[in-house]
Amino acid sequence: MRILISNDDGYLAPGIEALAAALAPIADIMVCAPDSNRSGSSNSLTLDRPLIIYRAANGFHSVNGTPSDCVHIALTGGFDFKPDLVVSGINQGQNMGDDTLYSGTVAAATEGYLFGLPAIAFSQVQHGWAHLDGAARFAREFIEHGLPDLPKPFLLNVNIPNLPYDELKPAVATRLGKRHVSEPVIRTKDPHGREIFWIGPAGAAKDASEGTDFHATSLGHVSVTPLQIDLTHSQHLPLLRKAMP
Repeated sequence: MRILISNDDGYLAPGIEALAAALAPIADIMVCAPDSNRSGSSNSLTLDRPLIIYRAANGFHSVNGTPSDCVHIALTGGFDFKPDLVVSGINQGQNMGDDTLYSGTVAAATEGYLFGLPAIAFSQVQHGWAHLDGAARFAREFIEHGLPDLPKPFLLNVNIPNLPYDELKPAVATRLGKRHVSEPVIRTKDPHGREIFWIGPAGAAKDASEGTDFHATSLGHVSVTPLQIDLTHSQHLPLLRKAMP
């Protein structure tokens, strides 16, 4: 098996180092990730400037762009490497509910899915990298033994509680929960006295009911959510067609 690995925390992040080390014994891997943290970059591609691929001392490749750039370049001729699977992560912090729309971690996996490859995004629920070894071990065993028999390509969003491996509860299939509106923007001033703004924290969970990713991880389970890309609001189509002249 050949696996392309990317992330949005950057090629030096502990999460991608742990993931690469865990997957190297079971696959031929290549790492291509952003040269800096690109969290929240979603599925953006860089079209206003050229991109450069660097080779790091650890053998990883970095790109001065987004997670989607990294996977896109890797799959369209940037390397002589044809993966069977695209894996993104391990992200520092959850990508659940509405967060998946903004996530660069999920976006890297999505880019592989759009190219017809099975793809998985792995995230830890909490920041801080606690018990990262357990998350990496789960990722390896999930890929080696636990991949579901789904039609290919598939896109899976996996969130792992920050627990020792032996304390992780079995993985469960979940749907995305929902969040409340984000917290207010943070106003402050730069050293020149100009008013500046930081995006506020994500809101609390609005729908964390049974069956959601929020609910499963709160109980210590690993959450596995199958994602799709079709944004068509199918229930509105008949109404819209009736409204058309």
